Amino acid sequence: MTCGGCISNVTHALKAINGVGDIKVSLSAGEATVRFDERLTSPDQLKSAVTDAGYGVDGHIAAKKPQGKGGCCS
Repeated sequence: MTCGGCISNVTHALKAINGVGDIKVSLSAGEATVRFDERLTSPDQLKSAVTDAGYGVDGHIAAKKPQGKGGCCS
């Protein structure tokens, strides 16, 4: 990615996937952080969307599970 247009293209490609929520694309880091519903999509589908948009994807996808708020179940 080299410009704001790249950020827009990657964001648009990812938003088109059912189950994708928040997206943050960093030009300086060359990465995207995507919050998605794993019942509706998968990391492989996210990778495909980015590569289909014309951008490279390294093999690294870090999955983070949502963390609860506070120390008590309610």
